[in-house]
Amino acid sequence: MVRRTGAPRRGARWPGVHAEDGRLPEPGSPVGGAHLPGQRARRGVIAMGRFALFLAGLLLCCATAQAEVRNYDTMIASGELKVAVYQDFAPYSFEDQGQPRGVDVELAQALAEALGVRLQLIWAPPGEKLDDDLRDYIWRGSPLRHQQLADLMMRVPYDHDYAQKRNELGELANDHVVMFGPYQEERWQVAFDRRRLDSVASVAVFQEHPIGVEVDSVPSFYLTSVFNGMLSAKTHHYPSVQQAFGALRAGQVDAVMAMRGEIDWQLHKAADPQLALAENAYPNMGKQVWEIGMAVHESNRQLAYAVEEALEGLIRDGRLQALYARYGLRYEVPQMYQ
Repeated sequence: MVRRTGAPRRGARWPGVHAEDGRLPEPGSPVGGAHLPGQRARRGVIAMGRFALFLAGLLLCCATAQAEVRNYDTMIASGELKVAVYQDFAPYSFEDQGQPRGVDVELAQALAEALGVRLQLIWAPPGEKLDDDLRDYIWRGSPLRHQQLADLMMRVPYDHDYAQKRNELGELANDHVVMFGPYQEERWQVAFDRRRLDSVASVAVFQEHPIGVEVDSVPSFYLTSVFNGMLSAKTHHYPSVQQAFGALRAGQVDAVMAMRGEIDWQLHKAADPQLALAENAYPNMGKQVWEIGMAVHESNRQLAYAVEEALEGLIRDGRLQALYARYGLRYEVPQMYQ
């Protein structure tokens, strides 16, 4: 059943798109000069009128240039399903020697095959907010991306509260989007090196042991603020989870905290039996487990129904779990399918 929903994003980078809403900057000074006498004042009024006409025409062009959403029949007739996946987000969607790889890439391929069409990937650099990504790839398009819209977007958190979020006018913030089809449970995870740390009974051990996190991520904010900042001195920041893991293997930190899928992937690649998974709790963290799903335009529910039916088949016959296992990832069936 398609439900309107979504939630926390890909850490703090979950997923920057800036100034893509079509607004023009305010002029640096007043246009015209009604306070000036005679001819200069008339010229000012004419100039203001011309500027207003120019601005109206520009906004009209922007509106008409907005990409059109393809309906289900058009998509099937084209023989192609356009799917947006996050760029450089291993193990979910990334390129390896020029070839697309990752759980989301292979899942998108399986869904396209179930619909009887071929897959076209749209690589999506993450915006500052999930709202930006949904706007740019599902319902409006972005001039920076040539107004290209996807039929389907992967890795959209599936959360009722997010789906019902309202803007400052009291309107639904994402009323153009249907979020549906949870296919993964995600959570936070710590990995540590047994050669330097016996166990992680509590995050309090990171008062003494250095831990690596991705900069501007949820683990970064958490570890630098929990217990009144007592762990901040030992929290080391890196541009990516992969680089944090590199620091772990080089002995610069004793542990790394990230999303479970990213941790599983790094452990799978390292193949080092001395790198272990912690089973600690995260006090005062708030939401620690969430579901990942997909999104389509609100007018494209027929596509959502078809994709959800194909997804359920992949979950129930074990193919999706096998896909995760190929990347070294643990898999938990979302609540909807249990």
